[in-house]
Amino acid sequence: MAVLLETTLGDIVIDLYPKERPRCCLNFLKLCKLKYYNFCLFHSVQRNFIAQTGDPSGSGNGGESVFRQLYGDQARYFEMESTPRIKHKKLGAVSMVNNGANMHGSQFFITLSGNVDSLDGMHTVFGEVSEGFDIITKLSESFTDKENRPYQDIRYG
Repeated sequence: MAVLLETTLGDIVIDLYPKERPRCCLNFLKLCKLKYYNFCLFHSVQRNFIAQTGDPSGSGNGGESVFRQLYGDQARYFEMESTPRIKHKKLGAVSMVNNGANMHGSQFFITLSGNVDSLDGMHTVFGEVSEGFDIITKLSESFTDKENRPYQDIRYG
């Protein structure tokens, strides 16, 4: 199963892992279908590391799972899926952001290099980029301020 992200830099195709990460993929797909991610900003880009997005507020502090709409405030976040263990070993791994309590909302990131071992076990890989590696390179080369916010407005949706 694949998803097309149409960004202001170009298109990225993400192959999802629905068998290995059913809850993350369901959350991501439902949020896509609800147009939750439309016009989301890549609010943090760290060269040769990650490009983070998925927060409609653009601050990096917002976002919630689709399960909140179904089950209320107690389901704003959902538990991290950690088995089977999938590592951040590939350029273009797509992973849900851990909010610090092993819970996920809507934010996710794309790795901008391979073998980013420091992320393993902390964030849940639920897919990988299959097309658009030139766009990943452009993302990685973005000029950012000291807080890793790109000067260029990079969005998708």
